[in-house]
Amino acid sequence: MWGMIATWRMALEGIQKVTPILSQEGIAGDAIEGAIKEVEDFPYFKSVGYGGLPNEKMEVELDAAYLDGSRFDFGAVCAIKNFANPISIARELSHYKVNNVLVGQGAQEFARSRHFEEKEMLTDRAKIHYHNRLKDLEQEQLSPYAGHDTVGMVALDTHGDMVAGTSTSGLFMKKPGRVGDSAFIGSGLYVDSTIGGATATGLGEDLMKGVISYEIVRLMKEGLSPQKACEKAVKELDDRLKRTRGEAGDISVVAMNRNGDFGAATNIDNFSFVVATKSLAPTVFRVHPQPDGTMSHELASKEWLESYLEERMKPLEVKE
Repeated sequence: MWGMIATWRMALEGIQKVTPILSQEGIAGDAIEGAIKEVEDFPYFKSVGYGGLPNEKMEVELDAAYLDGSRFDFGAVCAIKNFANPISIARELSHYKVNNVLVGQGAQEFARSRHFEEKEMLTDRAKIHYHNRLKDLEQEQLSPYAGHDTVGMVALDTHGDMVAGTSTSGLFMKKPGRVGDSAFIGSGLYVDSTIGGATATGLGEDLMKGVISYEIVRLMKEGLSPQKACEKAVKELDDRLKRTRGEAGDISVVAMNRNGDFGAATNIDNFSFVVATKSLAPTVFRVHPQPDGTMSHELASKEWLESYLEERMKPLEVKE
């Protein structure tokens, strides 16, 4: 048995590229790193890697994390600038006993010492997005932070090992140095090869309040299916935040257990995920929350898939 699941449609090409690794008895870590690098390198996915949306000073700061569910090797970088593939740097950090999480300048110095690719990650397209958002803010009540889609993945290989990884540029126009849930074990990702793994995307400040990825794995340990665990964790956190704070940010999660069973849940109506297993080619599903907290999974249509890419790759005009 092998399998892989990821947040958002943007993970499709990456998963398509690496499924041969898993089907040919390769290791989950290689699949995770390879698939996430595909997302990081594609400039039209504006919330991850190259072309990622900048902070309020128009700088691209990236967060990424890597967790091995068999050895609990963990590495993460936060607010790193001008390096092409933060997931690879996070994986490298996971090999060490200490100094596993590096931020800012320290992360950059480490990456440079290990000869990772240095690259200007701010694209002309991202500059237009930034300029246009400033114009929008002058004219309407629009949150500057809209746009925070993390790519998160969980992989299971034929050896029974599981790995999780995340990568994101974080909130659009965030404060310099801001870090959300993605780089934090338990919140943005968690995996235990004896149970399963989960990863989250949405408003990091709220996701961290529920340590939601760990909570999903804990619920799977108690015997819940990945789908029921995702639904329960999302509903309970969403309810708690609304009850105590009056509102809840975006919360979306995916999970896979050690048997390759998978699940996904959300509190928004435009979440999508990608999954592949030995018996299922890489497939995109859309998730629709129901009033009772359960989810409806809809196979993404060809038209929706085409529209997704067209919307992200269409030419941009600078607003006057």
